[in-house]
Amino acid sequence: MTALQAIPFWVQVLTSLLLVASSLLALTGALGILCLKDFFQRMHPPALASTLGTWCVALASIIYFSALKSGPVAHAWLIPILLAITVPVTTLLLARTGLFRKRMAGEDVPPEVSSRRREGESAGS
Repeated sequence: MTALQAIPFWVQVLTSLLLVASSLLALTGALGILCLKDFFQRMHPPALASTLGTWCVALASIIYFSALKSGPVAHAWLIPILLAITVPVTTLLLARTGLFRKRMAGEDVPPEVSSRRREGESAGS
């Protein structure tokens, strides 16, 4: 009996559906990059799509290998958990870099938070 025959059909279907969902999320993120006009608008779709897509792939992996080994295999959750921590931080750093570059180019952007505090402190004194 081969490994594919040892896995129930419903597990194969569920795993396939999760992998297709993941690829559709990746496609959505790519379309978001192509269709949106501004750098700041383009940051959100791929971050969201990659996070959700990774969760789908991890769940598909857990279901498939748990069925293959006839026991729970949950170490694949480590990848989406680490991505859920690092993707927002990376997105924030990219946004701050984009704002900095726009400020240096002299474009109209919101003022820095620290400069607002200084203005508020000097006005209140």
